[in-house]
Amino acid sequence: MQSFALRCSQLLASLGLLCLSCFVFHAEAQQRITIDAAAPTTLFPHFWEAMFGSGRANLMLRENYRDDLRAVHGITGFTYVRAHGILLDENGVYNEDEHGIPVYNFAYVDQIYDGLLKNGVKPVVEISFMPKKLAFNPDALHPFWYKQNVSPPKSMERWDDLMTAFARNLVARYGIDEVSTWYFEVWNEPNIDFWNGIPRDKSYYELYEHTARDLKAISPRLRVGGPSTAAADWVDSFLAYTNEHHVPVDFVSSHGYADDTIDNLFPNDKSVSRDTPMDNRVCLAVKKVRAQMNAAGYAKTPLFWTEWNVQGQSESRDTTFVGPGLANTIRQCDGSVDMMSFWTFSDVFEEGGPGSRPFNGSFGLRAEFGINKPSFYDFALLHKLGDQRLGNDSNDVIVTKGADGSLVAAVWNIVDPAPDGQPSSTAHAKPRTVTLVFQHAPANARVTLERVDNEHGNVLPLYGAMGKPQYPTPAQVEDLNRKTALPAPEESTLRNGELKLTLEPNALVLVHVAAQ
Repeated sequence: MQSFALRCSQLLASLGLLCLSCFVFHAEAQQRITIDAAAPTTLFPHFWEAMFGSGRANLMLRENYRDDLRAVHGITGFTYVRAHGILLDENGVYNEDEHGIPVYNFAYVDQIYDGLLKNGVKPVVEISFMPKKLAFNPDALHPFWYKQNVSPPKSMERWDDLMTAFARNLVARYGIDEVSTWYFEVWNEPNIDFWNGIPRDKSYYELYEHTARDLKAISPRLRVGGPSTAAADWVDSFLAYTNEHHVPVDFVSSHGYADDTIDNLFPNDKSVSRDTPMDNRVCLAVKKVRAQMNAAGYAKTPLFWTEWNVQGQSESRDTTFVGPGLANTIRQCDGSVDMMSFWTFSDVFEEGGPGSRPFNGSFGLRAEFGINKPSFYDFALLHKLGDQRLGNDSNDVIVTKGADGSLVAAVWNIVDPAPDGQPSSTAHAKPRTVTLVFQHAPANARVTLERVDNEHGNVLPLYGAMGKPQYPTPAQVEDLNRKTALPAPEESTLRNGELKLTLEPNALVLVHVAAQ
């Protein structure tokens, strides 16, 4: 049996270790971030909100789509929207008469683009999919609800004629000065099941070449690009082809999502860890593509990431997780990409059929029936960042500086979702204390705070309290949006140049520090 003295000494040692452990946890739970207001700035274009993705083009004729478009445009001022399927049979673009002679009809095309322009938005014209009468295989239907045809054309000459007529109609209706500000993207994700040419890559490159030359024949001012691939694929071989064949490329586009696998995004690249967190994957893929462009001689060519979103486990795209995920992606991708198109701005979206209820984990900023998600308010906050960024080493803050010397900082506490909808780690799912230390700023400057967290801009608890109606009435939707609208900014001041914040898990906070 141990002596009383020995047991006391062991107890004291254990208490010491316990206190040390408490100190370590306390130290890890707190963070000090220094912001030097006199540091050099870099240009910070709002590349994350210049373009949005959406459901297929025919949806643009619907009033609920246009309502969502106006709402998101109101908080972001976005310039471009991209949609699949302008050539789908439901738009009536291509037919053949009883003699097999092509017949074109651009009535719906014009109505679609009229509606966009009327609401202050320009199209990224994704040239897809194949009209049935023009398809080499009329039965090559994709499993999406609207069953688009993914076949190559039965006649490249007839495809050329369609592209020529399509572009000529747009220029005649809107004028070359307008249409030259649009972008024409050839197809969607031809490296996977949205294209069944054989071989996939070479047959797509041929389609791209014909399409690019057709558009440029109408006007060299029309801007065309691709390859619009899934998972950052094909860009190097696509550019090798366009270089070899002297095919015009006005922009490069590709896609990548946070929950794409490492093997898909970086096949055979052993320099990328297979354990790379989802939060880091999109921008690593962007930088991979940018490096391939530089190597191929396209260093000055714009790169558009025309589809992306945060990881989507457990319907996380309906939750407050989107804000920190978005901000973290902006932080990492800044300087590597010209535009990123968040897929999508609206849940008016029918790849799997009409939405059966609000909040089913879909991609948009607004749920079915026009209900604002937390991501709607996240974009609204991040829109208020300035266009000059202050350098900072923190992984959890973006700071911008205005011409008057005021500062705007986005600060967040990212906690990844787990497959069961719970935070991935209980230890990391606690509020985090952050102290912002401002150097070369007024020590007692006036501060305003805005936030999206569980209590601000989060519609899910209110929708639950309402009984989760499957088909909410207009009055219920209005009530939800009114109650989640962000309140007036909180007023505060720096204390000796410091501001202490407590951030809930997946909170996004916008801090404005006045110049005087």
